[in-house]
Amino acid sequence: MSSAATTIGVFVFDGAEELDWAGPWEVLSAWAHGWPEDSVEIFTLARSDGVVTSAKGLRVVPDHSWDTAPLMDVLVYPGGRGTRDQLGDPGIGAWLERLSGDGTLLASVCTGSLVLADAGLLDDGPATTHWSALDKLSRLGSNIDLRPDDRFVDRGAIVTAAGVSAGIDMALHLVARLSSPDRAREVRRYIQYDPEPPV
Repeated sequence: MSSAATTIGVFVFDGAEELDWAGPWEVLSAWAHGWPEDSVEIFTLARSDGVVTSAKGLRVVPDHSWDTAPLMDVLVYPGGRGTRDQLGDPGIGAWLERLSGDGTLLASVCTGSLVLADAGLLDDGPATTHWSALDKLSRLGSNIDLRPDDRFVDRGAIVTAAGVSAGIDMALHLVARLSSPDRAREVRRYIQYDPEPPV
């Protein structure tokens, strides 16, 4: 990493799945706060000012709107039922294309990848999403190489994660990519992420 701060924006919107954004937020903010020498800044942003209500009812006040957000090195784009209203939205597509063109690393979780595909950003490469949306993902883009068994797929400028909890894995991958695998292990240990589901 360079000496300049790495800025990470976590996009929130009405109908975003809570863990899709809060999982990566926990990982990346734990990194930012626990290792300040890495110079990481993380914030939430929404399309406009005001309270955002997530899919299960959790309400959040974003730090920034599109207009006030700093330049971002990374954008985390969650999924959830709210993504369906974003498909075909030219404003969303233009915003994502501009960020991509400016070199922002786009990292989607769950059905956030549908919005990236709708903007033409996943064409001719590998990607994943929630298992229930794989067919829709293939229809939204051109020649997308679906990876249904991958927790996340890193194709360089874009990283897509499978459903909900896979965003935590993806965020740890981002720590490893932007800093080091050792740092990612330290963050993983700090948040005590060692899943052993009982069912």
